[in-house]
Amino acid sequence: MKKILALWLLQLIFLSANAQNTLNGRVENEKGQPLIGANVVIENTFVGMPTDPNGEFRFENLKTGNYVLKVSYLGYQPVSRKITVPVKGKLAITMKSSAVLADEVIVSATRAGDKTPVAYSDVSKKSIEEQNMGQDIPYLLSMTPSLVTTSDAGTGIGYTGFRIRGTDANRINVTVNGIPVNDAESHGVYWVDLPDLASSLQNVQVQRGVGTSTNGAGAFGATINMQTNNLNKDAYAEVNSSAGSFNTFKNTVSAGTGLLNGKFSFDARLSKITSDGYVDRGWSDLKSYYLSGGYYTTKSILKVNIFSGIEKTYQAWYGIPSDMLATNRRYNPAGEYTDAQGKAHYYNNETDNYWQDNYQLLYSHRFNEHLNMNAALHYTYGRGYYEEYKPDQSFVDYLMTPPTIGGTQVQSTDLVRRKWLDNDFYGTTFSLNYDKGKNSMTLGGAWNQYDGRHFGKVIWAQYYGENPINHQWYYSTGLKTDYNVYGKLNHQFSSRLNAYFDLQYRHIGYKIDGKDDDLRDITQSHSFDFFNPKVGIYYSPNDQNKMYASFAKAHREPNRSNYVDAAPNGPMPTSENLNDYEVGYNYRSTNFAFGVNFYFMDYVNQLILTGEINDVGSAIMTNAPSSYRAGIELTGGWRICKSLRWDANATFSRNKIKNFTEYVDDADNYPQQISNYLGTTDIAFSPDVVAGSKISWQPTKPLSVNFSSHYVGKQYIDNTSSENRKLDAYFFSNLKADYHIPTSLFKELTLSVMVNNIFNAMYSSNAWVYSYYENGVRKKMDGYYPQAGINYLVGIRARF
Repeated sequence: MKKILALWLLQLIFLSANAQNTLNGRVENEKGQPLIGANVVIENTFVGMPTDPNGEFRFENLKTGNYVLKVSYLGYQPVSRKITVPVKGKLAITMKSSAVLADEVIVSATRAGDKTPVAYSDVSKKSIEEQNMGQDIPYLLSMTPSLVTTSDAGTGIGYTGFRIRGTDANRINVTVNGIPVNDAESHGVYWVDLPDLASSLQNVQVQRGVGTSTNGAGAFGATINMQTNNLNKDAYAEVNSSAGSFNTFKNTVSAGTGLLNGKFSFDARLSKITSDGYVDRGWSDLKSYYLSGGYYTTKSILKVNIFSGIEKTYQAWYGIPSDMLATNRRYNPAGEYTDAQGKAHYYNNETDNYWQDNYQLLYSHRFNEHLNMNAALHYTYGRGYYEEYKPDQSFVDYLMTPPTIGGTQVQSTDLVRRKWLDNDFYGTTFSLNYDKGKNSMTLGGAWNQYDGRHFGKVIWAQYYGENPINHQWYYSTGLKTDYNVYGKLNHQFSSRLNAYFDLQYRHIGYKIDGKDDDLRDITQSHSFDFFNPKVGIYYSPNDQNKMYASFAKAHREPNRSNYVDAAPNGPMPTSENLNDYEVGYNYRSTNFAFGVNFYFMDYVNQLILTGEINDVGSAIMTNAPSSYRAGIELTGGWRICKSLRWDANATFSRNKIKNFTEYVDDADNYPQQISNYLGTTDIAFSPDVVAGSKISWQPTKPLSVNFSSHYVGKQYIDNTSSENRKLDAYFFSNLKADYHIPTSLFKELTLSVMVNNIFNAMYSSNAWVYSYYENGVRKKMDGYYPQAGINYLVGIRARF
């Protein structure tokens, strides 16, 4: 690590010593008034900055040469100007009002800006398109710092997920156009329900740590803020197709009208993704569509988005036993049963099935250059089930009457069951944004309600008797109301010094009613009121150096399973509390960029697994009084020459639980447990080292090649820090090549080849474990999720 830091510092000193020119300029409107906060960047460099309260910008230490200066500002037409440095005098850039309001206003309230003192990464549409050949969104974001991906089927298609700084997806806030995506009850995001949403995204911002105030489930480790496609002013049609290993196919067709009569625009997309998966029977069949219609004026946008996903996947979520990884790492136990002769079979419809429809009505209005507002109505309808073959099930456990066959009452049967979730999620979001002089302010909030229904049906039984077909054996509901209001202020004390204040109040009301699948009455209700303050300072002594520090508090309510699985006579889980401290520094020059961010995330009452169980043997999560994550995130970029660029990031961290006690089942005296006090231990699935590297090479204009590598350090799979229960460290690399074929038949024709895991690393990215004592000896059951070895995808993109 010392060598890496020394190399970066030497490079910084070298570049500073060889750059001598200064570029000054002023950005103004057609009336000669300064445009404050306009975004000014120099293309193909790491340099960019917002204009100061006088509408001015200043770039120092530029090498002599030709550049392209790009300027953008909400409500104005973007400006692109070729310049030759050195430039005599001060540049004057006049921006003309846009004929239509830009879509960026839709997400402005929940995004971090240039001078917001938080750690974040922006992922552009270009970056998303470069990687989008069928894999889910977590894999398209894999080059952002501290992010680790996983896939149940091993290919990045189907059930996928990620962690950021070790924080699991249930603690990461996700929004689309400022509208919550997280499931209100589980807090999770199921990317499989949103297949190929990436093809309809304009950009994504990933905030690490608590971040800025947002809508929906509390940001308790990170925030993923997605914006759907901007207005395409010109008509277009596009076809994207790819195929590759494991019988993987992706086909996407999209089209748009462009801007009709200067006011209307319509876009549509249709996608289908199929794959057999790496693990046996780990196949996925995914379909989706996206429709958008907009009405644009110089001051307003009225937009309707409808996007829907249908998924059917064979279950691959059980993992495989660790002792089979070396001999049969593609084994999948899902659907396995044994016949009367002892022969193993697999139920062919052990599947997960879900349909999700999303409706968004978005309205934005700019009152003047300083004041705009956003409002949205949304509705999501989700319904689906997973189907299971269950051998030797007791009729009593399903509220079924045992049949009498041949004069003997049969007490158990093989059966097929479906566990359903049917839910409605709806609400509104709003924001009022004011930006003038030294102050930028936002007042925003949301009101959302979730109405979910959980039930199970027996659709087939070996011995049915007089029981009705599609017999329902449990039913419960979840009703959750979530509303919040926040205020943000960014105050400029000078052109170099900013202070940031962000205050949020959030209320949650949650009621569960009915019985769970084990027939326990789970009726209960809970209410929370949270106050989440955030404060920070940002300082930029010049255009190349920026530094910040911030403090943020966040709260998170327990999710449905935390409540449902809680021991009846034990303590009820309570809310988690996080105090997040961040300090960062960034350096930017034309050819070099370096960033460092220190974080300390101090948890109170973080919910963790200790091995404790409830009265029916289900694992429960317990509030840990004290735990923390502390780390350093390094980011860097080096434009080695015009055709070659290297980007890299690395995170070094410590993730600890204080005073941890483990509980292990005693099989000889069940349900008694044996407790082991372990003191300070590592938080599960929190590697001490995560690193990524990407080399981008464009030897000719039509050809571009990217070589990326990822390293993830050792991870413990429970909270005991046991070397017997861990994921080994792993390293893998991917190669991607794109060739733009010159042709007069298409606006764009691109052939792509992607080779994943090019060195054929054999690794697992996720796991679970269950420990118990039998005859005084500690034993375990576990499941690991092996990832595919070397595999490829070939794709073609044609744009008309």
